[in-house]
Amino acid sequence: MKRTYQVAGHKFAVVMPDENKAWDEMIPYQPFVCEDADDALFTAELLDVMPDISDKQKVIVCCDGADMPRVELYEWQGQWLMEIAPLMEAPIRFYIISDKAFSKAQFRVLGSLRFSVNTVLMMMYAFATARKNTLLMHASVTVREGKGYLFLGRSGTGKSTHSQLWIKNIEGCSLLNDDNPILRVMENGEIRVFGSPWSGKTPCYKNDNVPVGAFVNLRQAKKNAIRRLSLPEAYAAMCMSFSGYRFIREMADGFHATNEKVVSTVPFYLLECLPDAEAAWLCHNTVTQ
Repeated sequence: MKRTYQVAGHKFAVVMPDENKAWDEMIPYQPFVCEDADDALFTAELLDVMPDISDKQKVIVCCDGADMPRVELYEWQGQWLMEIAPLMEAPIRFYIISDKAFSKAQFRVLGSLRFSVNTVLMMMYAFATARKNTLLMHASVTVREGKGYLFLGRSGTGKSTHSQLWIKNIEGCSLLNDDNPILRVMENGEIRVFGSPWSGKTPCYKNDNVPVGAFVNLRQAKKNAIRRLSLPEAYAAMCMSFSGYRFIREMADGFHATNEKVVSTVPFYLLECLPDAEAAWLCHNTVTQ
């Protein structure tokens, strides 16, 4: 069976046997189903059996932290081979074999179907859209009066908490995505944020989009304070907040070109804060001016 999805205007296809249980994990993708077309950026196909990859050549091992997935990247027969584990010290749980353009991929699952399928599609999406003025973000997005406000920061800094503080205390706020929204620079230069099938622990899978009002980098503190970031500071904050391999040059060039357009168009702020209503109001009253 083949199903095609469209996220932030970009199409991708998934191919798996009709009866495969992995389809049961695709419920968050239902709002993004679209008609099959020849213009999909990539196709990901489930493998029943891995080929012999013993002649693989290691490129790099990546892990952003002890509680983050470990990705081992290899070159194999003119393609990329990725071996992924859910944690730094965990065993490999799935494989991705992709062409160098990230347009065709095959994947083999050994562990959790939900973790594996989501991670495969997120990675392929981030890689395939790298030169399409598109970024897969790590952020929580709250919508207020038709604009999206992205809360950035390292895991555990309170992005989801701050979104909920807006929603609970400020009338007219709603959640667009709580973990992995899509940022896109449109042809007219407008910066828009899109919902996605990937929203972390919060089931929020909205096929919707709004212009970006502001970015807010969060930092835990003993008192609430906010200031606007300079362009270099904003650029650095963005670099910590989107997915993709910077050491693949073509991909890095695409990411940085998009980042430059974003930070020169939309205001960035640093919010040092407590997890309280006062922080939400301070942030709101500053970034919506």
